[in-house]
Amino acid sequence: MLEVKDLHVTVEGSEILKGLNLTIGPGEVHALMGPNGAGKSTLSAVIAGKDGYEVTSGSITFEGRDVLEMEIEERAQAGLLLGFQYPVEIPGVKNIYLLKAALNAQRAARGEEEIAAPDFMKLVKEKVSFMKMDTSFLQRAVNEGFSGGEKKRNEILQMLVLQPKLAMLDEIDSGLDIDAMRVVADGVNSLRGDDKGILLVTHYQRLLDYIVPDRVHVLVEGRIAKSGDADLARELESRGYDWVVEDSAA
Repeated sequence: MLEVKDLHVTVEGSEILKGLNLTIGPGEVHALMGPNGAGKSTLSAVIAGKDGYEVTSGSITFEGRDVLEMEIEERAQAGLLLGFQYPVEIPGVKNIYLLKAALNAQRAARGEEEIAAPDFMKLVKEKVSFMKMDTSFLQRAVNEGFSGGEKKRNEILQMLVLQPKLAMLDEIDSGLDIDAMRVVADGVNSLRGDDKGILLVTHYQRLLDYIVPDRVHVLVEGRIAKSGDADLARELESRGYDWVVEDSAA
């Protein structure tokens, strides 16, 4: 589904990713971990097309398409979604309008008609209920005045409505209490399927108690230094990252 080959990325003249390789197949959940500054968030931002990142060499393909040649909206229409660590506020734009516009843009890209208003309301109310959010959130401006946990739930709500093929979630667990983390994790797990992939960027193993990954990768100085199954995350929780850093430098 996603293939990243020998990716080199610079930000303001500093090289952040230094030859990163990653493959995510359909139905797989991958967790990306590592110390601060290793490049975890950079990878998902580059895949999504966020400004400020320069790809100096390497390639990214998604379902056989060259991602780096696609505009941001084309990536979204193709099924790529980035859930932000710090979701932005959009004053004056109601949640419900954003969700409907985004969903219809996806449908138009697939050659489908706009969703009928009753069908849309049924869909969105179902997802709001699943995320244990009040329907009043739909009439509020996107993330404006939301708490940290509410913003994260709202990110997952968008994901559940849009049903991306590859969801990239950048530290979606930061700032969440236990109850909110369970709700967010349930939302993410509901997306799992044979035709979808998920990339989780996280510092903490606790999220992976709720969303059990197929593969865990440790990023050190812009490269994946170690990969394993969910047990690797538990080992990192008990031992920290120093041993992986030392092994990668040896």
